[in-house]
Amino acid sequence: MATFILVGPGRAGLSLGIALRRAGHQAVGVLARRQDAAVDAARQLDTQALAWEDDLPPAHLLIVATRDDAIEEVAGRLVPHSAAVRFAVHLSGLMPTAVLESLSTTGVGIGSFHPLQTLPNPTDGAAALPGAWVAVTTDDADLRGFLEDLARSIAARPFPLADAHRDLYHAAATASSNYLIAVLALADELFRRAGVPFEVARPLVTAVVDNAFRLGPLAALTGPIARSDVGTVRSQLAAVARWSPEWEDDYRAFARATARVAGTVAQFEGLL
Repeated sequence: MATFILVGPGRAGLSLGIALRRAGHQAVGVLARRQDAAVDAARQLDTQALAWEDDLPPAHLLIVATRDDAIEEVAGRLVPHSAAVRFAVHLSGLMPTAVLESLSTTGVGIGSFHPLQTLPNPTDGAAALPGAWVAVTTDDADLRGFLEDLARSIAARPFPLADAHRDLYHAAATASSNYLIAVLALADELFRRAGVPFEVARPLVTAVVDNAFRLGPLAALTGPIARSDVGTVRSQLAAVARWSPEWEDDYRAFARATARVAGTVAQFEGLL
């Protein structure tokens, strides 16, 4: 069992905190910008709300789950109060571990623990963590082993991520989640204009995503762009321009990206 302190009980921090509690780990304190938020989160984690001017209680892990632009400032603020803390991590997928460097001057091992999962709220987020992958970044061998064990304890799957590649990793994570939502929002709008419920696309979307991970994105690609059906694509573009002109540029951009994946860009020259 590990003991942990949560700093910043927002969606990500509280999702992880709840998952850790369910796995048998113990929260020993919560810090938040607003005391009422700390009290509410402490109640959910069956622990105490802490004050910023007090020394932190003994803990294996300090979890800094604040906004990316506040991590470094918060770490510096906690330096005088962290003597009883062994390790500290942040949950950002983008920021380097160096933003916690001020804590390392007191002997605290520093790193990053980034669940590669959507965490829309603490309840659904905690439920989504089992089975998710978790990026672990640290130069501290003891902390690396600790974080890998921690991930496995909540049924998550740890993998190493180099600090030098965090920006590219974060771009990939955004493309695989937010950009996918953007495409589905486009499809939802076009289905609606056609008088068709968006729900009819669920089996198709599910099968396509499954094929992409089972076969690879290129092998899973089908449709008119993959088979160089210029006439069909021209008709689709015309339909979108007629019924949803506000989406025309986006639809064309997605089609152009698809042609790049399929290797058929030359066949659609002048159209996309």
